[in-house]
Amino acid sequence: MSFSFDHLLVNTAWQALTTDHAELAVSSLFARRYPADVVPISALEGLRAEALAELRELMLPDEALYVAWSEVEGEQFPDCPGIEAVADLNALQMIYPDTEDALESTAQTTAPGIELLTSVNGAEMVALTDVAFPGFFRPRTYLMGNYWGIRSDGELIAMAGERLALPGLREISAVCTHPQHTGRGHAARLIRHVLAEHAAAGLRSFLHVTDTNHRAIALYERLGFLKVGATRFTRIRRTPLSGE
Repeated sequence: MSFSFDHLLVNTAWQALTTDHAELAVSSLFARRYPADVVPISALEGLRAEALAELRELMLPDEALYVAWSEVEGEQFPDCPGIEAVADLNALQMIYPDTEDALESTAQTTAPGIELLTSVNGAEMVALTDVAFPGFFRPRTYLMGNYWGIRSDGELIAMAGERLALPGLREISAVCTHPQHTGRGHAARLIRHVLAEHAAAGLRSFLHVTDTNHRAIALYERLGFLKVGATRFTRIRRTPLSGE
């Protein structure tokens, strides 16, 4: 299936950091990243050593972060002095269809028991997401978009929200439920809520999911998401050069 947003879904993090999230970008000519206390994600204008060397200058000594890039046939992550490639994650891109039926299925915009989270909830959002994916959610990740949560006896037990922001597109992210409260439909309720918020604002919803997370992929497919591509996340670390 073809979408009018195809060009934005290639090198998505770079697209976000040069458009709707440009105000968050720490940048040079060919490299951009989010601040360390927002999210450990960066992007390059092109997958080449020159751009990676620029990114190195935006990193602290021994700092690690992820370079998000769209793999093109025959393309490989470049070697760069002072940069160690530590690991790779392959994340499927999935998008929510832009059809009247799909939009109508998210019409319940105000779901009971779902609250909008704000900066004052930063610490508990970090604590909850650290259970599922430690280190990805940071003290100021909330600056990337809106986040919503579900509580039990006052404790935040499930949440979902937005990460990458591009013209007409918002990424659904930070979907997690505390292990003691899984199997009760919290994630599906929260995703439908975010979909409804996006539909009301005239935005298309997309997400990334690790290609080995079969349980999450099955959930997203049940909710109506379609696979449209993939993003490679290469974890890199800045290492010393001789003389540093």
